Amino acid sequence: MEQSGRQLWIERWRCVAYMVALVTLWSDASAQIRYSISEEVKDGSVVGNIAKDLGIDKATLKDREYRIVGSSAEPFFHLNNDDGILYVSRKVDREEICERSNACIINLKTVLENPLEIHYVTIEVMDVNDHSPVFPEKEKRLEIFESKSPGARFQLQPARDPDGGQFSVQQYKLSHNDHFRLEVKERGEDRKMPFLILQKQLDREAMREHKLLLTAVDGGRPVRSGTTEILIEVLDVNDNSPVFTKHVYSAVLNENAVPGTLVIQVNATDLDEGANSEIVYSFGKEMDIHVQKLFNIDPRTGEIKVAGIIDFEENESYEIDIQASDKGTIPLSTDKTVIIKVIDLNDNSPEIEVTSFSKSVPEDSRIGTTVALISVNDLDSGANGKVSCYIREDVPFAISPSLQDNMYAIVTKSQLDREEKSFYELTIVAKDTGEPSLSSEKTVSVVVSDVNDNRPQFSLSPYTFYITENNGLTAPVFSVRATDLDDSDNAHISYHIPRDSSGDSTGLFLNINSENGDILALISFDFETLKTFQFQVVATDSGTLSLSSNVTVNVFILDQNDNAPVILYPVSSNGSAEGVEEIPRNVNAGHLVTKVRAYDADIGYNGWLLFSLQQVTDHSLFGLDRYTGQIRTLRSFTETDEAEHKLVILVKDNGNVSLSATATVIVKLVEPKEAFAASDVKSAAKNDEGGDVTFYLMITLGSVSVLFLISIVVLIAMQCSKTTDYTSKYLQDTNYDGTLCHSIQYRSGDKRYMLVGPRMSIGSTIVPGSHANTLVLPDRRRASGEVRKLL
Repeated sequence: MEQSGRQLWIERWRCVAYMVALVTLWSDASAQIRYSISEEVKDGSVVGNIAKDLGIDKATLKDREYRIVGSSAEPFFHLNNDDGILYVSRKVDREEICERSNACIINLKTVLENPLEIHYVTIEVMDVNDHSPVFPEKEKRLEIFESKSPGARFQLQPARDPDGGQFSVQQYKLSHNDHFRLEVKERGEDRKMPFLILQKQLDREAMREHKLLLTAVDGGRPVRSGTTEILIEVLDVNDNSPVFTKHVYSAVLNENAVPGTLVIQVNATDLDEGANSEIVYSFGKEMDIHVQKLFNIDPRTGEIKVAGIIDFEENESYEIDIQASDKGTIPLSTDKTVIIKVIDLNDNSPEIEVTSFSKSVPEDSRIGTTVALISVNDLDSGANGKVSCYIREDVPFAISPSLQDNMYAIVTKSQLDREEKSFYELTIVAKDTGEPSLSSEKTVSVVVSDVNDNRPQFSLSPYTFYITENNGLTAPVFSVRATDLDDSDNAHISYHIPRDSSGDSTGLFLNINSENGDILALISFDFETLKTFQFQVVATDSGTLSLSSNVTVNVFILDQNDNAPVILYPVSSNGSAEGVEEIPRNVNAGHLVTKVRAYDADIGYNGWLLFSLQQVTDHSLFGLDRYTGQIRTLRSFTETDEAEHKLVILVKDNGNVSLSATATVIVKLVEPKEAFAASDVKSAAKNDEGGDVTFYLMITLGSVSVLFLISIVVLIAMQCSKTTDYTSKYLQDTNYDGTLCHSIQYRSGDKRYMLVGPRMSIGSTIVPGSHANTLVLPDRRRASGEVRKLL
């Protein structure tokens, strides 16, 4: 017996020790910092130094990212990571936050990372006496039977004071009178219910009406107060009031209960008889009108049923004042309060709100860039209010949870490309975990803005154009086009022709329209001078960091029949195409009288010459080869033939609109001896002339060669010293047959040089200093000469 008692004592001590240890551990785990502030303090007021109170140095605050988590969208407090002090962020109104609660507590959760530590901060908002008590009505009317016995109680409408604690209504005062006194009953939650107590029998014949002043006073310093006037009318009826069978009536009701659902039934009895004992139930006269729309009461049975929509999120419980009245001539009534508690159901879908949104996202944004911030709220509680979010479409965006509860960020999850897709419609789906679960959707439009990441692209590369010579100068001769896949200014393209730093800009005598790429010729091209040239066009977009591309343009000049044939032989001393030929009278048929020589600067059909006899004295004597221009005798001469014959030869090219020239040959018939003498004289003269011509030609060629070498040296020196004013280039005429000689000129600096040799074309001289879109052709001088050669 003694041993069992000792064991029982030991077990009890073990239990006590275990409970003490458990309480100690719980105290350590739930230890928290507690501060108190007064309501209505200014923004930026110091609440407390959390770092100091927790013993955390300032360097650790930033290194471990000390912060407040789980705060609302507009938090009341913020933490300074530099000094660890907690500050007030906005106005704190205790009545708004805690309504009529005795203690107004705001709990904050703070976090230190690496390693993770959670500290709880409790802030008590102290009330300030900033409201006066207010009665619902300025005047209250009561009807009291004169038969009422002293001690009868009449409930009065209490005054409301938004302040709490000692600053709420502390006492009521009744103006001095002989028949009534005031009694105050505590209803909990700092609620004091005033009752008017009859202390002396009323006498309607002595006084039909009593006027009393009820004053409500709070506990502030200085005190605040409010008043209402009570008008009491003394009636002559019934002396027994109905009595409820229960002291307290309470019920439980699911939200969204259908109208007509029975909530509770109240019951009261009356000791009177007859009509004075018949009871009628009704809501109290002071009952909120909104509550009266939610419930109705059967006046005969006392059944309270649902009449409106019951919403847990709107109100979690209701206090309904019920009144039981008899049917006496002067009805007596009794009041009772029915408490109805509402049970939450999952009847609210999550609400999605976009709190921050970027109008556009650059296409070069990094992965993880925040596009928008959304908040999701579910008015339900518990599992019914727990929400998850996701994006329905397969898009390069994802939803990332934020550190704050019910806050999410829409971020990029892959690289964007505006040229591939510039607009996205994101469907955000929020779903709670209730049974059955509810969900909601919200569409967010995301615009991908352009970045200059595409170069202009020409439609062709290279371009090849054909221009007919003698072109006009008013209309574009050709155009180039480029496109850019970017948008707006990044796709706005301007064109220009770059200047070749090496000086090799042959044939660029053009001006380009920077807006549309149309190219105008600044000169009328001459095929005989310039047959082809090449240049570059650069297309540049208008982005902040502009991009460009270039293209080669090949231009070929097409020939036109713009040059008439030129007679080279015969040519008289005065320059006219006339000549005299003497032949013996005794020549045979087929004798070559002479050959008409001519050339045409054009090529092809435009330069193909045909000879014909336009006028002849005797068609039977002479014949003309239409291709070679040779004039031969058709028969032998007779004594009757005239001694002089005039031949007019027409030289015509084969252009579409042919051009022509004429030459006149006078053929004189002489006796053979005279012809031989004349032939000898001509031979001697020609020999002398030929010798002189050869001599002078050698001197000319030597001089030209020396001048040419000097000019080449000068040009090279000027090019090397960068002081050359002009450059020259020569283009070989591939269509020349090499049978005729020409003199051509070119310039270097202020000097002019002449070369004698086969026909060739001088290239265009480009003036340095042309602007980016225009290349200028200076004056070109060309001299041509003919060298006669006798066959």
